[in-house]
Amino acid sequence: MMADIRGAVHSVLSRMRWIIAIMPLTNTITARLRRAFRSLGATHLPIAVSGTSVAVALTGVFWWSQQMAPVAFAGQQKPRTTSSFNSGEARSAEDPALVARGKALYGVHCQACHGMDLRGGDMGGPNLLRSQVALTDQHGEKIIPIIQGARQAQGMPNIGLNDADAGAVAAYIRSVIGTIGSQGTPPGEMEALNVVVGDPERGRAYFEAHCVSCHSVTGDLKGFASKYPEPRAMQARWILGERSVKTDGTRNATVDVTTAPGQIVTGTLVHIDDFLVTLRSSDGTEYSYAREGAIPKVVVHDPLQKHREMLPTYTDDDIHNVTAYLVTLK
Repeated sequence: MMADIRGAVHSVLSRMRWIIAIMPLTNTITARLRRAFRSLGATHLPIAVSGTSVAVALTGVFWWSQQMAPVAFAGQQKPRTTSSFNSGEARSAEDPALVARGKALYGVHCQACHGMDLRGGDMGGPNLLRSQVALTDQHGEKIIPIIQGARQAQGMPNIGLNDADAGAVAAYIRSVIGTIGSQGTPPGEMEALNVVVGDPERGRAYFEAHCVSCHSVTGDLKGFASKYPEPRAMQARWILGERSVKTDGTRNATVDVTTAPGQIVTGTLVHIDDFLVTLRSSDGTEYSYAREGAIPKVVVHDPLQKHREMLPTYTDDDIHNVTAYLVTLK
């Protein structure tokens, strides 16, 4: 009772605070209403219009909108909920032998209802990949009782498995859920991508036709495959070239800046854009020069420029073949 009274008092006080807060606005509205009526020749207002009455009216409209909005929009807006997909707790790796046995048992006893991929089968079983029971099961404590008849009233029959076999099925289900990828990637074993699928002899021919003017398998590329033992990393490295920025922030590129006729400053390129060029001289001193069009004359010597020019010309076969050749450079 007292709680109801306190709630009512709080509601009244809230509305009073609202009325007080909007009084300056309602006074302005009232003054304009009066001027409007007088411009029409009225000597008095047809109703008692004051700042307080307008405030009360606005409060009533606001209250009505708050009360009626849920009714007016019922069924038109769905509440936002947080997806629970793949929200299971972190688990340790399952015993491979137990998972293998569980997979065999699942195929015999469960697959017809729940599907080969656990997404639901022809006999109408639910999608186990979205089941909160399966997502939160840790050691079979939630799945085993259901396999053994805990939900017969909901249509899940007693499969007739003992604790060990039911536990194996639970382990298999958990193992599949554990392979669900991020952003809705379907479950399954993530196979390593093999990029060494080209013809090394054709790769050698391409290398000798396009790359030997800058590179040598007995020089800068000697032991290249040992330097980058992971084929995908090695493939990315040869396509883009060695790092264009060193660990000290400078680039592999050098630059010549003609500051005056016959005066050329040379150094390692640090930064360049349409308005500024910065270089580092051999003694470590940095020099910056403002650019305005072609003044001063700037010539950049970038060993990766050819890589950038060739990038749009590579075909898939070119990339595969060169990669297959370079992995042989141990």
